[in-house]
Amino acid sequence: MNINSHSVEVRDLDLHFGEVKVLQELNIDIHEGEFLVLLGSSGCGKSTLLNCIAGLLDVTDGQIFIKGQNVTWKEPSDRGIGMVFQSYALYPQMTVEGNLSFGLKNARVARDEIAKRVARAAEILQIEPLLKRKPGALSGGQRQRVAIGRALVRDVDVFLFDEPLSNLDAKLRTDLRVELKRLHQQLKNTMIYVTHDQVEAMTLADRIAIMKGGKIMQLGSPDEIYNRPQNIYVAGFIGSPAMNMIEGRIDNGHFAGHDLSLPLDGYEFERTDHHAGPVAIGIRPEHVLTGDAVETAAAQAEVEVQIVEKLGSDTLVHSTLGSLNLRFRMDGLSRVTEGDRLRIGFDTSRASLFDAVTETRL
Repeated sequence: MNINSHSVEVRDLDLHFGEVKVLQELNIDIHEGEFLVLLGSSGCGKSTLLNCIAGLLDVTDGQIFIKGQNVTWKEPSDRGIGMVFQSYALYPQMTVEGNLSFGLKNARVARDEIAKRVARAAEILQIEPLLKRKPGALSGGQRQRVAIGRALVRDVDVFLFDEPLSNLDAKLRTDLRVELKRLHQQLKNTMIYVTHDQVEAMTLADRIAIMKGGKIMQLGSPDEIYNRPQNIYVAGFIGSPAMNMIEGRIDNGHFAGHDLSLPLDGYEFERTDHHAGPVAIGIRPEHVLTGDAVETAAAQAEVEVQIVEKLGSDTLVHSTLGSLNLRFRMDGLSRVTEGDRLRIGFDTSRASLFDAVTETRL
C-alpha cells in the first residue's frame, strides 16, 4: 500500500433526497492499494457512499476523484472500477465462463485477451473446474466467487464490494473472508468494502470508516478503532459484547462513580486541559481482570454473577455491582455459576474516557 498516493478521493460530498440529507460534507482519502471498509448499521449511508463512488447515484454537491481524475459526472463504465454486489446477479442461462466473459465481449475486447483474463481470474479464485457449469449447479460460495471474478476480469484499479458475503452462511462467510484477504494481498488493488459486520471489518481492513447518519464518526486502523475510539458511538459499536460504560466524574486523578474509584495514572489523555464535567469511562469485557490477575490490579470490586454464557473458548459473565451491570470474559474452563460473588480488577490504562456531554474522547 502506497500511503503517499491517493487512489480515491471524496471531497465535501453531499447527497440529498428532497429534504432528507443522506450524506453530509464527507471527506475521505483512500490510499493506493488500501483495503478500506465502510462500517455501520443499516441506514448510516455506507452503501449510498459506495454507490456515489461507483457512479450509480448522482451527488448533490462535492467531487469524487479516482486515480487523480475527476469522475463526479462520469458513467460507471468510465470510472475504472469493478463492483461486486450482495446479490450475485449471474445470468442463469450462461456458463460460468460465459458470465465472466460477457462484459468483456460487450466492450469488444479481443478474444485472446478475454480468454487470458478469464483464465487468470478462474485461477486466482480457484473456480477453474466450474467454468462449464451454469449458476444453478453452484453453491452460494461458488456463485459469489464467480461474481467477484466478473469484476476481476475487468482489470481495474479499484474494486467496490457491497456486503458481498451477507447472503452466505457463517462458515462460508469465514472461508470467503479469508480468500478476499488473500486476493487483496495478491492483487494489491484498492478495495472499498461495505459491511455491517464488525468481524469482517476488523479482519479485512487496513482502515475502517465507521459511519452514522451520513457522516464518518472515525477513520482509522482496526487497532486504533478498537483501542482508542474517538467517541461513545464508536466505542459502543465496535466490540462484542459492547464496552461497559460507567458514568461518573474525575476527582483528584481518579474516576469516581457507582461506588468505584479508579486511578487514572496510566491513562493517556487526548488533551491536557482539566475536565470538570460529567464523564463516562468505557471498559471492554475482555479488559476486566479476573482470577490471579486481580491481585495486581490498582482497583478492585466484588460483583454478583447474574448470567453465565459458555462460549467454548471463553465464558461471558453478566454481573451486577450495586445498580451497575458489568460484563466480563473469563477462561472457557472457568467454574463460575449464577449467584457467585467474584473479585474483579480494572486496568484503566486500557480504558476509554469520554466527556459525557459531547461524547468525545478525553
